[in-house]
Order: sequence, then structure tokens, then C-alpha cells
Amino acid sequence: MGSLKRSLRFFFQRLEYSFDSFFSPALNPFANLGALGWFFYWIVAVSGIYLYIFFDTGITQAYDSLEHITNVQWYAGGVMRSLHRYASDALVVVVLLHLIREFSLDRMRGKRWFAWFTGIPLLWFIYACGISGYWMVWDVLAQYIAIATTEWLDTLPFFGESIAVNFLNNEHLTGRFFTLMVFIHIALPLIMLFLMWLHIQRLDNARINPPRALAAGTLISMVIMSLIFPAVSQAPADLDIVPSVIGFDWFYLAIYPLLDVVPGAQLWLALGVVTLVLIIMPWLPPLRDQVAAVVNLDNCNGCRRCVDDCPYGAITMGSRTDGALFDGQAVVNAGNCVACGICVGSCPTATPFRRTSELVSGIELPEYPVAGLREMIVELAARMKGIDRVLVFSCINSGSVSQAPEQGVGVVDIPCTGMLPPSFLDFVLSRDLADGVFINGCREGSCYNRLGTTWMRQRIDNQRDPYLRRRVPREQIHVCELGNGRNKRRAAELAAFKAVLRERTTSTTGKQKGRQLHSGMNR
Repeated sequence: MGSLKRSLRFFFQRLEYSFDSFFSPALNPFANLGALGWFFYWIVAVSGIYLYIFFDTGITQAYDSLEHITNVQWYAGGVMRSLHRYASDALVVVVLLHLIREFSLDRMRGKRWFAWFTGIPLLWFIYACGISGYWMVWDVLAQYIAIATTEWLDTLPFFGESIAVNFLNNEHLTGRFFTLMVFIHIALPLIMLFLMWLHIQRLDNARINPPRALAAGTLISMVIMSLIFPAVSQAPADLDIVPSVIGFDWFYLAIYPLLDVVPGAQLWLALGVVTLVLIIMPWLPPLRDQVAAVVNLDNCNGCRRCVDDCPYGAITMGSRTDGALFDGQAVVNAGNCVACGICVGSCPTATPFRRTSELVSGIELPEYPVAGLREMIVELAARMKGIDRVLVFSCINSGSVSQAPEQGVGVVDIPCTGMLPPSFLDFVLSRDLADGVFINGCREGSCYNRLGTTWMRQRIDNQRDPYLRRRVPREQIHVCELGNGRNKRRAAELAAFKAVLRERTTSTTGKQKGRQLHSGMNR
């Protein structure tokens, strides 16, 4: 399983790096697959409402009404029908890619199981919505789908009478069939929308809208494609004949050719097994249970920064339990906490400058205490040599950085770069513990802990509290967001950063000597 994930991760990384050259990392479609899924859903919903206004549910009227929409009203209804079709196909693609990518990044195990567990049923609803939509066109493709689907459903032991008998010939089919299909085609997307809402309930700040530039570009591209290659109906359905040639949609109907070679009951069983395996995937194998963050009320003033920054909704505000005169206190839900430490990075009491009392922040990771982080920094600083000393804060989920204190490189591993309080950067540089700080994190848009790299960047740029003090020279801080698989590039960035620090140190030393000489001459 591990080798499969690594292979898939390597594949996605290569794709993402390739797309970075056409899009920026922030607009990379692979970094916005979930948001694109929501975007395509809304395109399908809006275009579907428009089409329903002009759709007639009669047997012959259904086909004729769609022909009128497509050909007579091509400038509006035709475009809407094409958007409906292409957005539906795109939804299948981005959802499947999203599922495989999350699996490759191993972001569904342990306490993250809920999003994966609720996402698998969405696959069934997506296909059910799409297939039921094809029935309503009532062309030869719809005829094939209707007969194949009902014969397949007849292999289940749930139905007392055969469903396929309704499609023996034209005489057996009535307008009630289209009324039923319209109801199903409306009801299923509504249920699906509820599941999509449920899917993100344990994710705070979940992105359900792609960046505007990406959304606009995607929509414009789909409109252009709709005008050049409009979606059209095939020949009208006729149950009295068997169509010899039909156009096929492999996005939704890839399973149907198997019905010609695999008995229907066996295919249901295979799909059931695959679905079950996918559902239990978060526990194959089980992930070691992370020790959840703990709140220290002696240092918690109820500022709620940790609540705002937690990507998993694991922290809420509760009533004060220690009698202190604050509005509330942070409360950690251990069942949701993945021990990313982002809450520690948001806590204003997580400052290494404190000396009057024991260094314990308002919220802590027991396995990565703030006091231990400061001790490790001081210990590494004492061992580093040279005029280009670099202290590296490295996310354990990103690629590794070689530690060589004797060559001026010390590495501190942390669960996420979002765990790093900005005051620690100030501490390292103001106390001359290193000449520069190198932050090694996940790729932009691909943070293992969703928002860690984003919050860290915003804190350094003074866009998110707690801010990095303006006195801290930003040129002595380098943020590397390459993620896994780019060790050579990461090493090159580190070497280039050390070269900049050497030049800066040499330049500063030369200016100081010049000032001293000038002062002596004046005396």
C-alpha cells in the first residue's frame, strides 16, 4: 500500500509541477480539485434548472423539446445543455482525481476518516444523477441505458416484478416513466448536495469556491467548447427496434460494456466489494493515534486564535472552568485533533522570549512542547559554525533536509510549518542563534494539514495574527514549499540561501570596518 501511494504521489507531483508552468501554484487545478467539484456541481444545477423550464415529460415530447432547446434556442438553451453535459463529465473527472490524490497524500487515515468515509457514497450519487439524466433525453443511447439498467436491477432480489418488462416495446411505455425520471433526477442532486455539505463538516475554512481567475477561465473555456462542439441528441428511441450504433459516454457509462460479459449479480457483488474496501481504506492499516493538543488554562486568555486557525474544527470556545476573568477558554475535541500543532503557532503565549515563568503556552502538543522546541534551537545553535549558519524548521511531511551543524545547518523537525510561532523566528535572528532561517514546508495548495503553509506565510507577511515583528529582517528568512520528491531542488535553494547570507555577512562586516576606520581618522 505504501509503495502504491508513493508511486501515485510521484505521478501527481510531476503533473502539478508541469501545470505550475501554465498556471501559478495558487491557480493550479490539482490544488483546487475539491473546489472545482463544487463549481461544476453548481454549473450542472443552474443549467439543469434552465433546461427543466423548457422540458416536456411526454414520451415523444421529451425528445422533441430537447431538440427545440438545442437547435432553435441554440444561443441560450443549446449552450445550457452543453454546459450541463460537459460540467457533469468534468465533475466525474475532478472527483475521481480528488479521491486518488487524497489517497496518495495519505490524508484520509486516522482522525481524518470522516471526509473520506462520507465522500465514497458521493461517487454512487454522481453516477446515479448522470445516468438518470441520460434517460430523460430518450434517444437511442437512453434506450440502451434504460434496457441495460433495468435488466441489471432485475438481478437484485429487491423487486417483486421485472422492471425491464416496461421496455419490451413502445406500447408498454407511458409518460409516467418520464415524470418518475424527472423526480429522480431532481431528488438525487438534492441528496447529493446534503452529502457534500456533510463531507466538509469536520474541515474548517473548507474551500468550496475555486480562485476567481481559475473559475472564470474554466467557465469561459466550457462556454467556448459548448459553442464549437454542442451536445446533441442521437436518433430518437424506438423500443420496437434494436439500435446497431450508438454514441457512448465513457465518463458515466464505462461499467455498462461489462454487462455483456459479466452476470449482473456478480457485477453488483464486485461493485459492493470495491465500495466496502474504499470505505474501510482509512483503517488499512490503522494509523498510530496522535496525542491531541492540550489547553493550559494558566496561559489561556480565551483569545480564540486557535479556534480560528484549526483546519479540522477540533477546537471550540467553552465556558471558563478555572474562575479566571476571561470570556471563555479553548476546548479541544481529541476525536478531531490530528496533532498538527497549527494551534500552537497561533497562540500569542507561545513565545520563547519568556523568562519570568516556565515556558508553557496556552495550548500545547504534548509530543512537541514549546519549551522543548526552544531548548533544541539553543542546543543546535551552539553547534553550528560559519558565517552562513542556517536553522531549518522542516515539516515532517515534506522532504527531508540534511543536518550538518558543523557546516552551519541545523534542522528542527515539526509536525507542520503552521506550528511555528512567528516569535521563534524573531528569537533565532535577534539572539544571533543563526544567520538565517529556512522554512521547509509542503507545496502551496498541497499542505498535508490543509492550511499550515498558508497561515505560516500570512503570519510572516503580517496578514494574520500573531504577526512577525517588523524589526525582523525578511531577507534572512527563506520559505521553501517544494514538498516531497524535490530533494535536489531543495538542496539547491538551501545552498543559494546560504550564499546570500555569506554575501550579506561579508558586506555588513566590511561596512562596519569602514565605519570604524572613518571614525578613527576623524579622531
